[in-house]
Amino acid sequence: MIAVVIPSYKVKKHILQVISEIGENVDKIYVVDDKCPQESGKFVQERCQDKRVTVLFNEINKGVGGAVKTGYKQAIADNCTIVVKLDGDGQMNPKLIPELIQPIINNAADYVKGNRFYFLNSLLKMPKMRLFGNSMLSLINKFVNGYWNIMDPTNGFTAISVETLKMMPLEKIENRYFFESDLLFRLGTIRAVVHDFPMHAKYEDEESNLKITKVLLEFPPKYMTRFFKRIFYNYFLRDFNIASIELLLGTIFFLLGTLIGIYRWYQSAVTGMTASAGTVMFASLPIILGFQLLLSALNFDIKNIPKK
Repeated sequence: MIAVVIPSYKVKKHILQVISEIGENVDKIYVVDDKCPQESGKFVQERCQDKRVTVLFNEINKGVGGAVKTGYKQAIADNCTIVVKLDGDGQMNPKLIPELIQPIINNAADYVKGNRFYFLNSLLKMPKMRLFGNSMLSLINKFVNGYWNIMDPTNGFTAISVETLKMMPLEKIENRYFFESDLLFRLGTIRAVVHDFPMHAKYEDEESNLKITKVLLEFPPKYMTRFFKRIFYNYFLRDFNIASIELLLGTIFFLLGTLIGIYRWYQSAVTGMTASAGTVMFASLPIILGFQLLLSALNFDIKNIPKK
Protein backbone atom coordinates (compact mmCIF):
# COMPACT_ATOMS: atom_id res chain seq x y z
CA MET A 1 0.00 0.00 0.00
CA ILE A 2 1.49 3.28 -1.17
CA ALA A 3 1.03 6.49 0.83
CA VAL A 4 1.93 10.11 0.09
CA VAL A 5 2.70 12.65 2.81
CA ILE A 6 2.26 16.32 1.93
CA PRO A 7 3.51 18.78 4.58
CA SER A 8 1.24 21.79 4.29
CA TYR A 9 2.41 25.25 5.32
CA LYS A 10 1.62 28.33 3.25
CA VAL A 11 0.84 26.24 0.16
CA LYS A 12 -2.91 26.90 -0.05
CA LYS A 13 -2.51 28.25 -3.58
CA HIS A 14 -1.04 24.99 -4.94
CA ILE A 15 -2.22 22.17 -2.68
CA LEU A 16 -5.41 21.14 -4.52
CA GLN A 17 -3.60 21.01 -7.86
CA VAL A 18 -0.85 18.85 -6.35
CA ILE A 19 -3.40 16.39 -4.91
CA SER A 20 -5.31 16.21 -8.22
CA GLU A 21 -2.15 15.10 -10.06
CA ILE A 22 -1.44 12.13 -7.76
CA GLY A 23 -2.11 8.94 -9.71
CA GLU A 24 -4.32 5.98 -8.87
CA ASN A 25 -1.36 3.84 -7.83
CA VAL A 26 -1.34 5.77 -4.51
CA ASP A 27 -3.70 4.38 -1.87
CA LYS A 28 -3.53 7.05 0.85
CA ILE A 29 -2.72 10.76 0.88
CA TYR A 30 -1.87 12.47 4.17
CA VAL A 31 -2.05 16.26 4.10
CA VAL A 32 -0.38 17.53 7.27
CA ASP A 33 -1.46 21.02 8.31
CA ASP A 34 1.55 22.25 10.26
CA LYS A 35 -0.37 24.98 12.11
CA CYS A 36 -0.66 26.76 8.79
CA PRO A 37 -1.73 30.44 9.07
CA GLN A 38 -3.70 29.95 5.83
CA GLU A 39 -5.63 27.03 7.42
CA SER A 40 -4.69 24.87 4.45
CA GLY A 41 -5.84 21.68 6.20
CA LYS A 42 -9.36 23.02 6.65
CA PHE A 43 -9.25 24.31 3.07
CA VAL A 44 -8.46 20.80 1.78
CA GLN A 45 -11.21 19.25 3.90
CA GLU A 46 -13.76 21.67 2.45
CA ARG A 47 -12.65 21.63 -1.19
CA CYS A 48 -11.08 18.21 -1.87
CA GLN A 49 -13.35 15.27 -2.81
CA ASP A 50 -10.58 12.67 -3.10
CA LYS A 51 -11.51 9.85 -0.70
CA ARG A 52 -7.84 8.88 -0.31
CA VAL A 53 -7.10 12.16 1.47
CA THR A 54 -6.76 12.31 5.25
CA VAL A 55 -5.95 15.69 6.79
CA LEU A 56 -3.75 15.62 9.90
CA PHE A 57 -3.25 18.63 12.12
CA ASN A 58 -0.21 19.59 14.20
CA GLU A 59 -1.28 21.61 17.24
CA ILE A 60 1.90 23.66 16.99
CA ASN A 61 4.16 24.47 14.06
CA LYS A 62 6.85 21.77 14.02
CA GLY A 63 8.51 22.59 10.73
CA VAL A 64 8.68 20.53 7.55
CA GLY A 65 10.38 17.61 9.29
CA GLY A 66 7.86 17.54 12.12
CA ALA A 67 5.00 17.56 9.60
CA VAL A 68 6.53 14.73 7.57
CA LYS A 69 7.08 12.66 10.73
CA THR A 70 3.39 13.11 11.62
CA GLY A 71 2.54 11.62 8.22
CA TYR A 72 5.13 8.85 8.60
CA LYS A 73 3.66 7.75 11.92
CA GLN A 74 0.15 7.61 10.46
CA ALA A 75 1.41 5.60 7.48
CA ILE A 76 3.04 3.10 9.85
CA ALA A 77 -0.18 2.87 11.88
CA ASP A 78 -2.17 2.25 8.67
CA ASN A 79 0.19 -0.58 7.62
CA CYS A 80 1.42 1.12 4.46
CA THR A 81 4.46 -0.36 2.72
CA ILE A 82 6.03 2.68 1.01
CA VAL A 83 5.70 6.36 1.92
CA VAL A 84 6.38 9.16 -0.54
CA LYS A 85 7.06 12.69 0.68
CA LEU A 86 5.79 15.32 -1.73
CA ASP A 87 5.94 19.08 -1.22
CA GLY A 88 2.69 20.98 -1.56
CA ASP A 89 4.10 23.94 -3.49
CA GLY A 90 3.94 22.38 -6.94
CA GLN A 91 7.71 22.11 -7.53
CA MET A 92 7.54 18.32 -7.83
CA ASN A 93 5.70 16.27 -10.43
CA PRO A 94 3.37 13.73 -8.72
CA LYS A 95 3.22 11.75 -11.97
CA LEU A 96 6.81 10.65 -11.31
CA ILE A 97 5.81 8.72 -8.18
CA PRO A 98 5.59 5.30 -9.92
CA GLU A 99 9.19 5.69 -11.12
CA LEU A 100 10.38 7.06 -7.78
CA ILE A 101 9.15 4.03 -5.81
CA GLN A 102 10.24 1.37 -8.32
CA PRO A 103 13.70 0.71 -6.75
CA ILE A 104 11.99 0.03 -3.41
CA ILE A 105 9.43 -2.29 -5.01
CA ASN A 106 12.33 -4.15 -6.69
CA ASN A 107 14.16 -4.46 -3.35
CA ALA A 108 17.04 -2.47 -4.83
CA ALA A 109 16.80 0.42 -2.36
CA ASP A 110 15.42 1.35 1.05
CA TYR A 111 15.18 5.07 0.33
CA VAL A 112 14.95 6.98 -2.94
CA LYS A 113 15.30 10.73 -3.30
CA GLY A 114 15.08 13.19 -6.15
CA ASN A 115 18.17 14.69 -7.77
CA ARG A 116 17.75 18.02 -9.56
CA PHE A 117 21.44 18.07 -10.57
CA TYR A 118 21.21 15.29 -13.15
CA PHE A 119 19.84 17.27 -16.11
CA LEU A 120 21.81 20.26 -17.35
CA ASN A 121 18.76 22.12 -18.68
CA SER A 122 17.13 21.81 -15.25
CA LEU A 123 20.23 23.27 -13.59
CA LEU A 124 20.15 26.29 -15.90
CA LYS A 125 16.63 27.10 -14.65
CA MET A 126 17.59 26.86 -10.98
CA PRO A 127 18.13 30.23 -9.24
CA LYS A 128 21.90 30.82 -9.08
CA MET A 129 22.06 31.31 -5.31
CA ARG A 130 20.05 28.13 -4.75
CA LEU A 131 22.29 26.23 -7.18
CA PHE A 132 25.44 27.32 -5.33
CA GLY A 133 23.95 26.63 -1.90
CA ASN A 134 22.69 23.18 -2.86
CA SER A 135 26.06 22.29 -4.42
CA MET A 136 27.89 23.17 -1.21
CA LEU A 137 25.37 21.31 0.94
CA SER A 138 25.72 18.25 -1.30
CA LEU A 139 29.49 18.17 -0.79
CA ILE A 140 29.21 18.63 2.97
CA ASN A 141 26.53 15.94 3.22
CA LYS A 142 28.76 13.42 1.47
CA PHE A 143 31.27 13.75 4.32
CA VAL A 144 28.61 13.78 7.00
CA ASN A 145 26.36 10.88 5.99
CA GLY A 146 28.75 8.72 3.94
CA TYR A 147 26.56 8.55 0.82
CA TRP A 148 29.21 9.68 -1.65
CA ASN A 149 27.02 8.64 -4.60
CA ILE A 150 24.19 10.99 -3.60
CA MET A 151 23.61 14.54 -4.83
CA ASP A 152 20.98 17.11 -3.87
CA PRO A 153 20.54 15.91 -0.25
CA THR A 154 17.99 18.60 0.62
CA ASN A 155 15.62 17.47 -2.16
CA GLY A 156 12.20 16.85 -0.60
CA PHE A 157 10.87 14.42 -3.22
CA THR A 158 11.54 11.12 -1.48
CA ALA A 159 10.24 7.58 -0.96
CA ILE A 160 11.05 5.23 1.90
CA SER A 161 10.00 1.71 2.79
CA VAL A 162 7.99 1.42 6.00
CA GLU A 163 10.26 -1.42 7.15
CA THR A 164 13.15 1.04 7.04
CA LEU A 165 11.06 3.70 8.79
CA LYS A 166 10.40 1.30 11.66
CA MET A 167 14.16 1.03 12.25
CA MET A 168 14.56 4.80 12.46
CA PRO A 169 14.47 6.79 15.73
CA LEU A 170 11.87 9.22 14.39
CA GLU A 171 11.70 11.28 17.56
CA LYS A 172 15.43 12.02 17.33
CA ILE A 173 15.32 13.26 13.74
CA GLU A 174 15.30 17.04 13.28
CA ASN A 175 11.92 18.69 12.85
CA ARG A 176 12.78 21.65 10.65
CA TYR A 177 14.84 22.28 7.53
CA PHE A 178 17.70 20.05 8.63
CA PHE A 179 15.27 17.13 8.39
CA GLU A 180 16.43 15.70 5.02
CA SER A 181 20.12 15.88 5.96
CA ASP A 182 19.49 14.34 9.38
CA LEU A 183 17.38 11.57 7.85
CA LEU A 184 20.25 10.66 5.50
CA PHE A 185 22.60 10.56 8.50
CA ARG A 186 20.23 8.20 10.36
CA LEU A 187 19.90 6.01 7.26
CA GLY A 188 23.69 5.80 7.08
CA THR A 189 23.94 4.54 10.65
CA ILE A 190 21.69 1.56 9.82
CA ARG A 191 23.45 0.97 6.47
CA ALA A 192 20.31 1.59 4.40
CA VAL A 193 20.65 1.58 0.61
CA VAL A 194 19.90 4.99 -0.90
CA HIS A 195 19.32 5.73 -4.59
CA ASP A 196 19.13 9.01 -6.48
CA PHE A 197 16.20 9.65 -8.81
CA PRO A 198 16.93 12.09 -11.67
CA MET A 199 14.17 14.69 -11.95
CA HIS A 200 13.32 18.17 -13.15
CA ALA A 201 12.14 20.82 -10.71
CA LYS A 202 9.81 23.71 -11.44
CA TYR A 203 10.54 27.22 -10.20
CA GLU A 204 7.59 29.52 -10.52
CA ASP A 205 5.85 31.73 -7.94
CA GLU A 206 6.18 29.48 -4.89
CA GLU A 207 7.72 30.97 -1.74
CA SER A 208 10.62 29.38 0.08
CA ASN A 209 10.44 29.51 3.87
CA LEU A 210 14.13 28.68 4.23
CA LYS A 211 16.39 31.63 4.98
CA ILE A 212 20.10 31.62 4.13
CA THR A 213 20.95 32.98 7.59
CA LYS A 214 19.35 29.93 9.17
CA VAL A 215 21.54 27.64 7.09
CA LEU A 216 24.75 29.55 7.91
CA LEU A 217 24.06 29.76 11.65
CA GLU A 218 22.27 26.50 12.46
CA PHE A 219 23.58 23.88 10.02
CA PRO A 220 27.40 23.84 10.65
CA PRO A 221 27.34 22.65 14.31
CA LYS A 222 24.71 20.04 13.42
CA TYR A 223 26.83 18.77 10.53
CA MET A 224 29.90 18.53 12.78
CA THR A 225 28.00 16.57 15.43
CA ARG A 226 26.58 14.10 12.92
CA PHE A 227 29.91 13.63 11.18
CA PHE A 228 31.70 12.55 14.36
CA LYS A 229 28.74 10.39 15.38
CA ARG A 230 28.82 8.59 12.03
CA ILE A 231 32.54 7.95 12.24
CA PHE A 232 32.15 6.59 15.79
CA TYR A 233 29.13 4.41 14.96
CA ASN A 234 30.42 2.95 11.67
CA TYR A 235 34.15 2.63 12.36
CA PHE A 236 34.49 2.03 16.08
CA LEU A 237 31.19 0.93 17.63
CA ARG A 238 29.63 -1.33 14.99
CA ASP A 239 32.75 -2.17 13.02
CA PHE A 240 36.53 -1.92 13.31
CA ASN A 241 38.52 -2.20 10.11
CA ILE A 242 41.58 -0.85 8.32
CA ALA A 243 39.95 2.57 7.97
CA SER A 244 39.49 2.70 11.75
CA ILE A 245 43.25 2.23 12.21
CA GLU A 246 44.04 4.78 9.51
CA LEU A 247 41.73 7.31 11.13
CA LEU A 248 43.31 6.83 14.55
CA LEU A 249 46.95 6.89 13.40
CA GLY A 250 46.35 9.59 10.79
CA THR A 251 44.76 11.92 13.33
CA ILE A 252 47.51 11.27 15.90
CA PHE A 253 50.35 11.84 13.44
CA PHE A 254 48.75 14.92 11.89
CA LEU A 255 48.07 16.57 15.26
CA LEU A 256 51.50 15.59 16.59
CA GLY A 257 53.31 17.08 13.59
CA THR A 258 51.19 20.24 13.79
CA LEU A 259 51.95 20.72 17.49
CA ILE A 260 55.67 20.12 16.96
CA GLY A 261 55.68 22.58 14.06
CA ILE A 262 53.93 25.27 16.15
CA TYR A 263 56.33 24.73 19.03
CA ARG A 264 59.41 24.93 16.79
CA TRP A 265 58.05 28.02 15.06
CA TYR A 266 57.51 29.66 18.46
CA GLN A 267 61.08 28.77 19.52
CA SER A 268 62.48 30.31 16.32
CA ALA A 269 60.40 33.45 16.80
CA VAL A 270 61.58 33.89 20.40
CA THR A 271 65.27 33.08 19.87
CA GLY A 272 65.59 34.55 16.38
CA MET A 273 67.34 31.38 15.20
CA THR A 274 66.32 29.81 11.90
CA ALA A 275 65.14 26.21 12.26
CA SER A 276 67.41 23.60 10.69
CA ALA A 277 66.31 21.34 7.85
CA GLY A 278 66.20 18.41 10.25
CA THR A 279 63.90 20.31 12.62
CA VAL A 280 61.56 21.20 9.75
CA MET A 281 61.45 17.58 8.58
CA PHE A 282 60.83 16.39 12.15
CA ALA A 283 57.60 18.41 12.13
CA SER A 284 56.68 17.86 8.48
CA LEU A 285 57.04 14.08 8.32
CA PRO A 286 54.23 13.27 10.83
CA ILE A 287 51.95 15.78 9.09
CA ILE A 288 52.59 14.23 5.66
CA LEU A 289 52.20 10.69 7.01
CA GLY A 290 49.04 11.60 8.92
CA PHE A 291 47.54 13.31 5.87
CA GLN A 292 48.25 10.24 3.70
CA LEU A 293 46.60 7.95 6.25
CA LEU A 294 43.53 10.20 6.42
CA LEU A 295 43.31 10.24 2.62
CA SER A 296 43.45 6.45 2.63
CA ALA A 297 40.65 6.33 5.21
CA LEU A 298 38.61 8.71 3.03
CA ASN A 299 39.12 6.43 0.03
CA PHE A 300 37.87 3.46 2.07
CA ASP A 301 34.84 5.47 3.21
CA ILE A 302 33.93 6.39 -0.39
CA LYS A 303 34.03 2.71 -1.37
CA ASN A 304 32.09 1.70 1.75
CA ILE A 305 28.71 2.99 0.51
CA PRO A 306 25.83 0.62 1.46
CA LYS A 307 24.86 -1.31 -1.66
CA LYS A 308 22.86 -4.29 -0.42
